[in-house]
Amino acid sequence: MSLGDVSQTTQTLKWASLGVTSFALFAGTWLAAADQSGPVYRYSARYTASLERKLRPMFIFMPGRTIAYGQAAAMFLLLAAHVLMTIEFWYVGMFFIAVGPTAYIEMMRRKRVEQIEEQLDNFILALANALKTTPSIGAAFNSVAAVISNPMRQEVDLALKEMKVGSTLEQALLHMAARVGSRQLDSALSSILIGRQVGGNLPKVLETTAGTLREMRRLEGVVRTKTAEGKAQLWVIALMPFGLLMGLNVLWPGYFDPLTKSLVGYLIIIGCTSCWVASIVLARKVLNVDI
Repeated sequence: MSLGDVSQTTQTLKWASLGVTSFALFAGTWLAAADQSGPVYRYSARYTASLERKLRPMFIFMPGRTIAYGQAAAMFLLLAAHVLMTIEFWYVGMFFIAVGPTAYIEMMRRKRVEQIEEQLDNFILALANALKTTPSIGAAFNSVAAVISNPMRQEVDLALKEMKVGSTLEQALLHMAARVGSRQLDSALSSILIGRQVGGNLPKVLETTAGTLREMRRLEGVVRTKTAEGKAQLWVIALMPFGLLMGLNVLWPGYFDPLTKSLVGYLIIIGCTSCWVASIVLARKVLNVDI
């Protein structure tokens, strides 16, 4: 047998072993996930249910199973690429794939809350103007829903649907506040409920509330401007260790071997990581100025 035949046979065996190993991992994972009494199935069911609970208040009805399948496929492709090409720090990619969807959903939720808070003063002012022409607050909500835009319109429409199927105004507004999770929205809805219960000039109360919310948003913008430089420095400090690690590893391969081949090295890594996380958490608390 010639040298070329040996090389070709070796490559064939390599790919065959890789295919068999991949199929075995896939079959084992599938069987573990299909066993309804096993821990893998229970964890995956809780995980997909938590994703759907986070998406549903944002009126996104994507099945959590779809996101979980995408994560599993991405992890499998990353592992296969690591086996074929020996990717450095592949476990970092696994970590980002694992926490990426949850972090992205949370970012979407915060952005949606910010959009609702930007629309809130105009919504309260429009509701006050509607109450000047109609004595019914339900009819005022119905008229305001036609002139506001999403995402506030989605919340108001859902509150109106709840009232049509039997919920009271108080229950519908409390459900809205619980879904959104905004302190400013809680304050605005509380002013509506309290003003309705105690009586008086409700449109005037709502106009005062709208002006107060507008001033609070202006002050929050000033605070964000003043703390923007500190937040940028925080991101630089947080990402700098990763850049140093990759740069030193490229310039001097094996530079970090003493840390990864001894118990003392692992203890040093754990200590440094703990200090890094603690510094980021402390800096975020300092920069999180509350009005």
